[in-house]
Amino acid sequence: MRETTKIGIIICDRYRRCAGGKCFRSVREREGAFARYHDVEVEVVGYTSCDGCPGGNVEYAVDEMKNNGAEVIHLATGLIVGYPPCPYIEDFQQFIEARYGLEVVYGTHPIPEKYLKVHTKMGTWDGPPWDAITKPTMADEKTRLAYD
Repeated sequence: MRETTKIGIIICDRYRRCAGGKCFRSVREREGAFARYHDVEVEVVGYTSCDGCPGGNVEYAVDEMKNNGAEVIHLATGLIVGYPPCPYIEDFQQFIEARYGLEVVYGTHPIPEKYLKVHTKMGTWDGPPWDAITKPTMADEKTRLAYD
């Protein structure tokens, strides 16, 4: 039997009605930030929104996710690609690691091509800290187009 990693996913509240199709597809296909789990099973133990700026649900949702066995928290790709990207994403990462001792990964599904084009044109992700934030979800053009 393969090792299992339990994860929680926090999405941007702008997408609170999202059913998670792209995130769950990328878990299944081990694409985007989930490519890191190519040799283990993944169990999603929590999926919720941040509850809107400044992310009040992050404090409480992660507590529940950890109680459900979460070992890693993924801050969904929507926090990265939204207009504008989440201004609190680094704060979420720092808080979750400090408060809960859990690893935090930026992103879930691969960045869709349409978002890459716009953010490149706008210069949104130029330089630090965005190089590190976008890296786990950056994919080749064929994959990006498949997530448009």
